[in-house]
Amino acid sequence: MSARRAARGFSYIEILIATVLIAVALPPAMDALGSGLLGAAVHEQRSVAHYDLSGKMEDVLAQPFDDLASAALAAGGAGVASSYSDAAGTPSRRLVYLSLYDGDNADADNNPFTGTDPDLLWVRIAIEGSADALETLQNR
Repeated sequence: MSARRAARGFSYIEILIATVLIAVALPPAMDALGSGLLGAAVHEQRSVAHYDLSGKMEDVLAQPFDDLASAALAAGGAGVASSYSDAAGTPSRRLVYLSLYDGDNADADNNPFTGTDPDLLWVRIAIEGSADALETLQNR
């Protein structure tokens, strides 16, 4: 008769304990899920920024070297955005910095932007107001 009683179903105490366990475990699980969703949103923003920068870098590097070198000289220095930058007021404006580059450090001052090599160009693309940027060197 005791075997028949055990097979009938759950007791009130068992259901109460299971409900309490679920109620205690559910909020931390939901918090973990929320953090994961926030992380995914941040990753998406960073990925979009990276692809925007990569696209602009490809556009700039597709230009003739002499045109880029002229734009670098017109900008006047590595800290000044060149004419290849997006127009002011553009959302997620991409700034293009160009400068001749001292790759061999012939002047021995350890400054890559003085004593420049005529066939080496530094290119930096940055999103205005952001830490996102890409840099490369381009040779003739």
